[in-house]
Amino acid sequence: MATMIIEGERAKAISGKTYEVRNPATGEVVDVVPSGGPADVDKAAQAAAKAFATWSKLAPAKRAEILHKAAHHMLSKVEEIAPILTKEQGKTLLESRLEAQRFGENIAWFADLADKVHGQHVSLPDTTTYGLVIRMPIGVCGAIVPWNFPLTLAANKVAPAIAAGNTVVLKPASTTPLSTLACIEALIEGGLPDGVVNVVLGTAIGEAMVDHPLIRKIALTGSTPTGKKVMARAAEGLKKITLELGGSDPCIVLDDADLDAAVKGISIGRYFNCGQACLAVKRLYVQDGVYDALLEKLVARVAKLKPGNGLDKDSRMGPMHSETQRAEVEAQIKDAVARGAKVLFGGGRPKGEQYDKGWFIEPTILLDVPDDARVWKEEVFGPALPVRRIKDLDEALRLANDSAFGLGSSIWTANMAHARRAVQELEAGYTWVNALQIAHDELPFGGVKQSGFGKEHGLEAYYSYTEQKSVVYGGV
Repeated sequence: MATMIIEGERAKAISGKTYEVRNPATGEVVDVVPSGGPADVDKAAQAAAKAFATWSKLAPAKRAEILHKAAHHMLSKVEEIAPILTKEQGKTLLESRLEAQRFGENIAWFADLADKVHGQHVSLPDTTTYGLVIRMPIGVCGAIVPWNFPLTLAANKVAPAIAAGNTVVLKPASTTPLSTLACIEALIEGGLPDGVVNVVLGTAIGEAMVDHPLIRKIALTGSTPTGKKVMARAAEGLKKITLELGGSDPCIVLDDADLDAAVKGISIGRYFNCGQACLAVKRLYVQDGVYDALLEKLVARVAKLKPGNGLDKDSRMGPMHSETQRAEVEAQIKDAVARGAKVLFGGGRPKGEQYDKGWFIEPTILLDVPDDARVWKEEVFGPALPVRRIKDLDEALRLANDSAFGLGSSIWTANMAHARRAVQELEAGYTWVNALQIAHDELPFGGVKQSGFGKEHGLEAYYSYTEQKSVVYGGV
């Protein structure tokens, strides 16, 4: 049975309660894990506060050294961790390897920043005094992570937090705790001190984390409704928050685009991880002149995305993570068809005995979708893509911005004037121009509108885990 990690120790729930983690491809039990509660959160927060007293006082260069060593050890375990992630989440082994690799790389990237952030010297009116602005760690930080990219999204929060000298209480999604435990275990084996990162498990402990007085910042990746609840609750304790929430990213393809590159970007951007991503191509707008040609190429590529158990080498797309998630996407597709949309590809469940026990769904392309259909207005968290023919960039930008969300966006064009205009006018926290929709460590990542606020990745993420402190030196 798996256990929680509190102050470096492997811990069961104080209540003794457990629950099962199941494979979404087969329904089989992967492991049994503790079902923690507020008492476990308190124990973890106390451990993190104790560790903060030491970890925050280490020389930044020493923190960097420890984190690099821990990340190096974790990266040596990628081949062990990837199958665990596939079994609990459903994604293919290739996708799991990439994600486990990214976890270690993210720890190492922020380790490089630990001793390279500078403060400010400020001249003051009195020449016998001068001012400094320095950055201090916040304290104990809470990280609440969803099931779709449990390792990537955990690292987005843990890496900058601990590099800046904070300690963390980490809550993985209840359905995907095992690979996260394996990653943190590997960091500890590699030299991460006890209590710097603590992992608590359970189906209903998020509120206890947000409420706990020792936890001074909450970072959440989740749905917009969940983000609003966390924001309201965190206000009671005046906690700092970072919210990376839902998205419905538009992709624009103009007549002069490289269609082969665009189709590759659209296919990966929509169907990677069975379409279960906040940052993903979810609405496609294609100019008249290349509409038919692009759809022909896109169908040919999507037809190669064979659904299957993520552990099978021939699988190109794993199952949906849960029955509930599949039902939601199927309902959105059904709504579009009922309103007059046409299914160009997919639209149902794959046939065969190997699919009977899992939450499989076909990659789907929808055409002639009415404006009031759910797939335009809601986040589609699965492999279904609505496509619309557009006349020009003006129409594309109007439709792209007609959304409550503002996480990512992309445009494919050879005209740099059009690209520049899209960069300026698309209402999103990220815009890709003729590029795969990949979030880079070097660039800040976060949304606008209903997609949240605050940044992950980049120097901005590091700064978000610090407090600015003004200092005045007198008598000099």
